[in-house]
Amino acid sequence: MELKPEIIEKIKLLDEKYQSMGQDLSSYLDGLLYADYLTYWDYIHLDTLMSLQTPKTNIPDEEIFIMYHQITELYFKLSLHEYNQLAERENLDVKFFTDRITRINRYFEGLITSFDIMVDGMDPKQFLKFRMSLLPASGFQSGQYRMIEICSTAFKNLVAKDIRDSFSNDVNDVQIEKMYEHIYWKAGATELATGKKTLTLVQFEEKYSKQFIELAKKFKQKNLWALYKSLPEADQKNEKLILALRQMDVNVNVNWVLSHYKSAVRYLQKDPEDIAATGGTNWQKYLPPRFQKRIFYPELWNENELAEWGKNWVKSVVFNQ
Repeated sequence: MELKPEIIEKIKLLDEKYQSMGQDLSSYLDGLLYADYLTYWDYIHLDTLMSLQTPKTNIPDEEIFIMYHQITELYFKLSLHEYNQLAERENLDVKFFTDRITRINRYFEGLITSFDIMVDGMDPKQFLKFRMSLLPASGFQSGQYRMIEICSTAFKNLVAKDIRDSFSNDVNDVQIEKMYEHIYWKAGATELATGKKTLTLVQFEEKYSKQFIELAKKFKQKNLWALYKSLPEADQKNEKLILALRQMDVNVNVNWVLSHYKSAVRYLQKDPEDIAATGGTNWQKYLPPRFQKRIFYPELWNENELAEWGKNWVKSVVFNQ
């Protein structure tokens, strides 16, 4: 059978490609000849993925709990993929910046709207039974979520709000290490009675602290706010980019957090002795956005919006949702 001209042309191009790398095209063609066809299940490692749910109890709804948290971590990984693209982009322009922030917003909006799986999709009695077998593990220990925070904003904005202003805006590596000692999330995993670190926090710091500090140093000039400020002044006024950053601020710091708060209110009583089910995290004071006042881009909000941070009108008034 005679080869079509377009096939011959592609073979010539392939030969040029492999010759430029000192490789023999015929050897690669042999590999292609003997290789099997790719299947969907092999490409996404479906069998492995389906084997990653290993409940600690025989309570049915525990599998829902596991799978939803795994889905969450995959969305976080998608978001971090976008942060890395932005950080590595040469000659960053407004369109690329806005498109990637929009992607991150889509990922978080998917998570926010899906959180009813956790809020309404599990039996409360089953949850309270299997949850106690998982201690001291907690969603608080999501390292990827903390990485998203670090990549999103100037590191100072993640310091506990009561001492945030004691640090200067001129961030260096030494200052990052000092600020990390006062990172806001540590207050969310301290024992109410003694003020000591919970085992949940101790485990978390042992696994991630060094990695978080190194990431903060790496992104001190590559976090989203630093990248935004590196744009020409005219581009910083781009309405679509500003709206995308504001939407992300609300998605990550208000709507996603309030989804968790709603779930905690449903499943957990409000007495301090019942906080054990969260791995000891002080969720009542830690989750509500109005307490933490964690805002990635305070310069993009007016005084009234900052004062009302975490209240329902942010979503309904600012974004007409």
